[in-house]
Amino acid sequence: MAASKRGLRARIGRLTSLHVKLLKVAEPSGQAPKPPKVSALVVSYNRKALLRRALEALERSEGRDTIEVVVVDNGSTDGSQELESEFPHARFIRIPRNFGLTKALNLGVRGSEAEYVFFLHEDTEVFPETARLLAGILDSQLDAGAVCPLLVDAGGQPAPQLGHFPPDDTWRPAAPGADPMPVEYPRGAALMMRRPLFTAIRQIDERYGQFGSDADLCYQIRRAGKKILLAPQARAHHEGRSAESTLRQADRRQGTAAWIGKYQGFWSGLRAQIGAVFGALGSLQLALLKYLLASQKIDGSQQE
Repeated sequence: MAASKRGLRARIGRLTSLHVKLLKVAEPSGQAPKPPKVSALVVSYNRKALLRRALEALERSEGRDTIEVVVVDNGSTDGSQELESEFPHARFIRIPRNFGLTKALNLGVRGSEAEYVFFLHEDTEVFPETARLLAGILDSQLDAGAVCPLLVDAGGQPAPQLGHFPPDDTWRPAAPGADPMPVEYPRGAALMMRRPLFTAIRQIDERYGQFGSDADLCYQIRRAGKKILLAPQARAHHEGRSAESTLRQADRRQGTAAWIGKYQGFWSGLRAQIGAVFGALGSLQLALLKYLLASQKIDGSQQE
């Protein structure tokens, strides 16, 4: 019995010694790199000049070493991929074709790692202090699930930013002020949210193509009992678009109908779809009507 116990202790000793050696081998030779605080996620499609300006603005951010910049290129054909060599500290994820904003955002979140995810469009230029101020608000106000800066135009005046539910593609500027204020639905051109909250949502509903993802995300945040704050002291210049293709118009209308169907019931969503069809028919927008009847949206399956 004594010999058996001695043998058992010897085997345990050898296993312990091996375990200690393995742990020592696994130890890093130096201090592990500090994880980023913010993942700035920029989705872009064929807007190279604007993307360059957006990335230049992010590079000027205060605390740049705490910001992870991830670019999801949605199958651009305008040479946007050339920017990868200009911005070596940004990570580029390339999609073979335009799969729309929603799928690109989900892919970008999976390819990032920071505590806060800062959703940005390629036509948004943040001010140097913006990311730091937004992250500070989320650090201090635990009842906030997301926060956004004040969007301004080229002249520094508030740009159209605030919508409402159900989304109808109308926006109003936010009022400048001194303190963060709760808002219902800010457009997704610049929105920072907590990663654990996004993880709880799992992903943005991919029934949306290019449009509808920001409305769905904001509604989910509020349904989770969290506030969305607008911080007027944090600013970002938003370019916007002066015109849209017919396909983008169709995608926008179908995004609205999808949101209504999801949150207000199937029949309400169907009425919204029928209303969009008859609206296109009544205004003789035949190309738009074609896309609506085919339920064509920007999700990778579109025929542009």
